[in-house]
This record gives sequence, structure tokens and C-alpha cells, in this order.
Amino acid sequence: QYQLGYMYWRYFMWNFTGRQDDIQGKYDNHGNWISGIQPIDEWHLGFSQDNLPSDIKNNKARNTYYFLPLLLGLIGLFFLFNKDRKLFWTMLVFFLFTGVAIQFYTNVRPFEPRERDYSVVGSFYVFALWIGFGVFAIYDALKKYVPSKLLAPAITVVCLILVPGILAANNWDDHDRSDKYTAKSMAKMYLDSCAKDGILFSIGDNDTFALWYAQEIEGYRTDVRVVNTSLFQTDWYIDQMKRKAYDSDPVPSQLTHDQYKYGTRDYIIKEPVITDTLDIKEFLNFITSDNPRTKYKYVLEQQGVDISGIRNQDLNANYLPTEYLRLPVNKENALKYGIVSAKDADKIVADIVIKIKEGAIYKNRLLMLDIIANNDWKRPIYFTGGSFGDDDYIWMKDYLQLDGMCYKLVPIRTPVDKANPFDMGRVDSDLMYEKVKNWDWGNSGSPDIYHDTETRKNSISYRGNLARLIEQLINEDELDKAEEIADIAMTNMPVDYFGYYTLLEPYVSAYYEVGNKEKAQQLFKDVAKKYQENLTYYSGLTTSNQGHLFEDIYTDIQRYKGLVDVLVTYDPEFAKSESEVFNSYLKLFSHFYEDASANEPIPDNDIPSDTSIEAN
Repeated sequence: QYQLGYMYWRYFMWNFTGRQDDIQGKYDNHGNWISGIQPIDEWHLGFSQDNLPSDIKNNKARNTYYFLPLLLGLIGLFFLFNKDRKLFWTMLVFFLFTGVAIQFYTNVRPFEPRERDYSVVGSFYVFALWIGFGVFAIYDALKKYVPSKLLAPAITVVCLILVPGILAANNWDDHDRSDKYTAKSMAKMYLDSCAKDGILFSIGDNDTFALWYAQEIEGYRTDVRVVNTSLFQTDWYIDQMKRKAYDSDPVPSQLTHDQYKYGTRDYIIKEPVITDTLDIKEFLNFITSDNPRTKYKYVLEQQGVDISGIRNQDLNANYLPTEYLRLPVNKENALKYGIVSAKDADKIVADIVIKIKEGAIYKNRLLMLDIIANNDWKRPIYFTGGSFGDDDYIWMKDYLQLDGMCYKLVPIRTPVDKANPFDMGRVDSDLMYEKVKNWDWGNSGSPDIYHDTETRKNSISYRGNLARLIEQLINEDELDKAEEIADIAMTNMPVDYFGYYTLLEPYVSAYYEVGNKEKAQQLFKDVAKKYQENLTYYSGLTTSNQGHLFEDIYTDIQRYKGLVDVLVTYDPEFAKSESEVFNSYLKLFSHFYEDASANEPIPDNDIPSDTSIEAN
């Protein structure tokens, strides 16, 4: 049911019947096939298609073909079966082996990081050929009854309009990339967040591809050395990083090719035999030493472990004798090369203690530590973000500074707030403000481009990072600058195109903080409208279907309520009227309240009583 039904036939129907939206399906109300014929879609999806929210109706990837391509392809399939069995079986085998067989063989896991329809596209090509045969089949069936010479061109034109025509009309807006520069602008934002001659550790493929394009094709900011940490496990890529490229000097490193070549030091086992803190260069010398006392075999023998069943490769490997490393801080260099602003000189620590939490250090992390150890705070070092694993930041998340889109390694301790672990690092508002206001957004705010899922996901980082800058500016009483940054965010990431509405709550608060009540109220209304549309749609469903979607309903109610709570803090009068609106939507789902009678209100204890807000 999953591998074939959900991960093949669903993709097949996308291409020849229609697609619900571009949001990845996870056995929910997204990513399903639809046809555009409402009764059939309601039967297939199990949910009403009336009063759909604007986010669903206006999703450019919502495409409907009314079964026409599917029907024409089936006509061609049966026509070929009757006319040429040999060709039919050849094409059918081709169709099955490039579609169903692939999914059966790969045994697709639930759930993949993204939709995998491209892996079975070969079978769609075969079905497209059957569509071509379908056109001829219609001509072949009618030529006896309509002997006119115009029959063939007439059937061709009609079929072109009804199948390729309807496919082009539906798909053009979500496949057209003209005048869309959001990926390129993202790359430039990352590169412009780095100071001159910086080293940028790129954590994800999606970030890296755009960075490579900007540097390799457009020659943009080639002074920044981009290091993809996934590829940094391979010797050939490490060799590349140790050579000069364009305007970027080689990365600082003391490890030689023989010390990281394929099959060598793929991982360093942590065997803490001492509790001391080891200087990071002593650590590098230890794990590259040929001294028998630095080998894992020596440790096991000292512990009396039977080593007969352990591979020689592991026995002869170096090990990490402690989980604590010390990175000295060259304060003079940190200030001289602009890694730390002069105003923050008093915050610089003498050294950074790194705690290796994992049971081993993999080769890419080893090489990252090698760079850090040999850099001596001369070149600024950055991380692209997008991940929150301690090892992605080589166990120094408490020593980061958010500079635009990147996190810079700085010798200033800023502990990660355990209550909000996603807001890592400190913010130098002067530095970040100058970077952000000069960003090129690549017409991301245009209504004419397709804001695909990746473009929308990128707004998570944009909005989150800019909200932190705004908060810092407000704390420093730089209200005009804070409003300017909020305006930049709203202009380039309009509410209608980017989703992730909870990330807009800080902007409503920010507009109130800077004294612009009009913008705050308008933004509130724009976001509240999205929740209202969702709740209106849910309210029209049967009670049973509401139960199936209860998590979505509850989430929208809570998010809507969180938005109203912002008004309670900053705008009590406006909050009073909007709370009444909120309550009217809450009443639509009163049948879910526990222990509630028809005339007995259920108070919402999370809303302060002095705001006259009652959930009833």
C-alpha cells in the first residue's frame, strides 16, 4: 500500500490526473492526487472541497486535468494491445520496470526528506507515448465514419487543446522560473554575511549548490572559501580545500594527505583514559602519531580486553584519550582581523573548552578541528546554520555570533538558552544591520514568481534571524532601525506567499514596540485571516472528518490564540474586539469541549482575565 500505492500510483496520478499542492504528503491532507471533478475528489480525499482556504486554492502547484491525459493514455494502451502485441508487451515491461519495479526494489522508507517522484519518471515517459498512440486510436476509430481529409488535423488540434494544452495551462505557473532569482539571492546573502577571506562551513546540500553557482558561474565573493562538511569526509575534496581557489587562500591545516587518505582516520574512537583538557594541537599531534602508545590496541591491552575479535584496522587506529579539548584564543588576532569588534574586546575569553559528546570524531569533524586549530583567529570562520547538532558546530555552539545568515565563531561565550535552543549565539546589531539592509532579495516579494517549497522554507531562517536583529535593536532603543528591518522582511516576504505564520508574531510585537500601531494591526489582520480561513473550512466538515483533522484544527486555534495574546499585551482595545472574533471561530468547534454544556462557557485559562476574553 505504501511503496506502490502511495509512493508510485500517487505520483503517477499527479502527472495524468492532477495534484493537490506542492506540500510533501505524509498520509495527510497534502500532496494527494486530485482531478478537478469535485465529487470524485471528495470521494478520493474523504474531505469536502468547498470553502477551501486561499493557501490551498492559490497554491500554484494545484493542478487539475480532469482525467483527460489518463483517459487518452489508456485508449492508446488498449489500442496498442489490439494492434501490435509485441510492441505492447515491450512498452509495458518498460513501463513496469521504470516505475513499479523501482519502488519494489528500493523498498522506499516512510517518510523521505522530500517527494521522490523523479525516481520513477521513466514510466511516465512511457505512458506519454501511449497518449500519442491514443490520438491515433481516436483517428483510426473515426476514419470509417468521417472520411474527410480534415479529420486527422481536427483530431490532432482537439487532442492538443484537451491534453497538452490543459497540462501547459495548469503547470506553467509552477514550472516557470523566468525572473526568479531567489536561490541566487540566498547564496549572495550567505556570502555577504561573511567578512573578507572567511571560511564558510556549509552544512546542507541545498545551501552549497547555490553558493557554488554564485562563486563558480558569477564569480561572486570568491574570497570566501566554502567548505561542504558532507564532502569533507573524502580525501579528494580535502585536497581541493588545501589548494588556492580564485581569490581564496587554502584552508589552514597541518594534516597531510597520508593522514586523511581514504580508509585512514575515518573516525577517531573516544576512549577517555584521562580527565585532563588537551590542547587542540596536542590532540592533533596525538591522533596522527605513530607511537604505539597512541593506538587503540595499547588502551585495550592496558584494560585487559581480549583483542582477538577486533579488526586490525581498529586496533592500529589512533584514539582520543579525553573528551575535553582546549582551543587557545589569540585576542590580538581576533581584534586585528575583525573577528571581534573593538567594543566587545572586554568580552573575549582566554580559551574555549570543547567537550566531545559523541563516542567518536568522524573525519569531517577532525578536519574542521584541524582548520580551527591552525587558523589562530586570523580568518573569520562561519557556519551556514540549518542544523542544530552540536557536532555541526564542532561542539562550540556557545561561541557563536549571528551575522546575517551565518553564525560566526567568536571567542565570546553566549550560552544557548535551553528554553529556546534554536536562537543560538549573540547578535552584534551594528554589524548585522549594515549587512541586512544591503541584501539583494532577488524579487522574492513578487506575486509573479512561483514561491516553491524551498523558497518558502528559506523564510524560516530569514524571518527568524531578522526577528532576532529587530529584538536586539529594540533593546538598544534603535527603534527606527528596527522598523526598517521589519519593513524589509514584510516587503520581501509577504504574508500571502511564504506561509509559516507563527514566525510573524514577533513582527506584530515589533511594530507595536516601535510605535507603529497601524502596521501592527494590519499584519495581525493578514495573519489572522489565514487562521480564520482554515477554521472556516474545517467547520464545514463532518464531525468525523474534524476528528481526523483534530490536530490541525487544534494547532490553528492555538496559533490564532497566540496571535491574539500579542494584542492583549500591546493593544488592549483592539484585543477586545479581535477576541470576540476569535471566540466566534472557537464556538464552531464547541462540540469538542469536554464537560461542557450548551449554556456553560469554557474559560481559556491561558488568556488573562482582565482582557474580557472568554472562550465560550
